[in-house]
Amino acid sequence: MRHAVEKLEAAGPRLGHPHSSALRGEQGKGLRELRPRAGRSRWRPIYRRISPSTFVIFAVGPEAEIDGRGYDQAVARAAARFEQLDLD
Repeated sequence: MRHAVEKLEAAGPRLGHPHSSALRGEQGKGLRELRPRAGRSRWRPIYRRISPSTFVIFAVGPEAEIDGRGYDQAVARAAARFEQLDLD
C-alpha cells in the first residue's frame, strides 16, 4: 500500500488506471480509490484531492468484489470524513 501512496505522491492527479479509479454513484462523488498492486490488492484506500498539492486518504476498505458491504461502508466513512473538513 505504501508503494501505491508513493505513486500518488509522484504522479498526483495524473495517476490513472490501473493504479487509481474514480468512484461511482452519488455517495462516491469526488472520491477516488487507490488500487495497490495495479488492482490485485484486497484493500482500497479511498482518497480525495483537497488542494492542488494535497491528497487525503479518508478510509481504507476491502476490494468491492471481495466484500461489497465493507467497501460501501468504507466509502460512506470517507464521504463523511470529507464532509467534516473545514476547507474554507
